[in-house]
Amino acid sequence: MNELVHSNKETDKPTRRKAAASAAPAASKASGAKAPTRTNDPARTMAGILEVATKEFADKGLSGARIDAIAEATHTSKRMIYYYYGSKEGLYLAVLEESYRRMRQIEAELHLEDLEPEAALRRLVEFTFDRHADNEDFIRLVMNENIEQGTYLAQSTSIQQLNVPAIESIRRLYQRGVEQGVFREGLDPVDIHASISALTFFNVSNRHTFGLIFKDKARNARSADRRASITDMVVRFVRK
Repeated sequence: MNELVHSNKETDKPTRRKAAASAAPAASKASGAKAPTRTNDPARTMAGILEVATKEFADKGLSGARIDAIAEATHTSKRMIYYYYGSKEGLYLAVLEESYRRMRQIEAELHLEDLEPEAALRRLVEFTFDRHADNEDFIRLVMNENIEQGTYLAQSTSIQQLNVPAIESIRRLYQRGVEQGVFREGLDPVDIHASISALTFFNVSNRHTFGLIFKDKARNARSADRRASITDMVVRFVRK
């Protein structure tokens, strides 16, 4: 009799475990609790941090930006941000590098070599105008880094290399124009780049003060007339 009872208890153990296992999810569902989940996607986390940090640094500069605010907006922690970027300054430099990288990456996709020299130059100026007009955060980041006298950008190991293709693209474009008798000789590709940047950058960086001083509220950073005017100025400067 005892052996029979003992045997039944042993036989019932798997059944009891199965019943308990099936009851647990039911109890969890009834209580409204959610099964814990964990994601491990460092690239996505870092991209989210950079996106929020770009806005924070653009709005407040390096000294005014707060890591607490970035952590809260990205639903992460200061510890995680420091783990990825080392420090507030490290994150700031990463934001600068990513902003320049995006600009240069899109420039590389213009395929200027497929166009005649003057058409290619016009396309480059129009692209730069549009890119600056649509990316005020980039403009403000550059302005803030100039206030810092380029201190952090000078620490970058990639910024110089990021800008080499941009100048080389202008060099090839300009040389084609000279060889075809379209552009005048003796111009420096870096100077051409600086002129394009100066005109399109000012259009965004100073639009508030310029508009107030000259009561030109109708003008805005995306003005088609201003875009055409800047493009013509650059082309006439380079044209033979």
